[in-house]
Amino acid sequence: MTPKSMTPSDQSPLLRVENLRVAFPTPTGPFEAVRGVSFAMGREKLGIVGESGSGKSLTGRSILRLVPSPGTVTADRMEFEGEELTALPETRLRAIRGRRISMVMQDPKFSLNPVMTVGRQIAEAYRVHHRAGSGEARRRALEMLEAVRIRDPERVYGLYPHEVSGGMGQRIMIAMMLIPGPALLIADEPTSALDVTVQMQVLVILDELCGRQGMGLVFISHDLNLVASFCDRVLIMYAGRVVESCRAADLHKATHPYTRGLLDSLPRLEERRAELPVLARDPRWLEDGR
Repeated sequence: MTPKSMTPSDQSPLLRVENLRVAFPTPTGPFEAVRGVSFAMGREKLGIVGESGSGKSLTGRSILRLVPSPGTVTADRMEFEGEELTALPETRLRAIRGRRISMVMQDPKFSLNPVMTVGRQIAEAYRVHHRAGSGEARRRALEMLEAVRIRDPERVYGLYPHEVSGGMGQRIMIAMMLIPGPALLIADEPTSALDVTVQMQVLVILDELCGRQGMGLVFISHDLNLVASFCDRVLIMYAGRVVESCRAADLHKATHPYTRGLLDSLPRLEERRAELPVLARDPRWLEDGR
């Protein structure tokens, strides 16, 4: 059992975001993909759920200022460990990326360097942030491979990304992102490309490592059931807004019609239905988030 995660009410927030907005220029004027998102979190597991295009991944990328040009990111406040991220020079932000805030992407095949062995890549992530020697970095990389439950770490250390499976690749990415010892991990759909068995193994590893290292976790997903069983709190996003926030254990009690519609559209083994209901969208959700 991992320790009970702390919420913002238990301690000063690890991360506080107020009125986050992400806009892209279009021929007809700026388009806001994220519109006024606000939340605070401690060293807990916070799920961000929504359909494709809801702005959940952009929200995660915005924290590290990784939104591609010509996108623009603005916020009234985006504070991490008491430091305002929006005002930081790029040199200082680079010191925070990876070292204090890490991000695991959806598909490791596109995140790992194809011409470097996975062991060298993990060791390099450690050396960049800790100025360690090659021997110490190799030892820490092997320990991290073992921590993410990879058998025979010595052999895997020398493999190239194309030589590992999708599930092992995701574990390697987790090892690489966690080896610097970050305080916050942003996981963007880390299990969506994996089969159910491997998915659960990755979640167990994330849960154990978060509890052991006392990290905060932003878990971005489209899977309501997964988030409800894995996270402490949940933010539901629709069209760039947060329409509802609740404890994960109380997700089944959600009141917003969009959240209710998502829950009702999930198939259930204990129910027999001729067809799943189609979510009816209200234009007012785009304006007031209610």
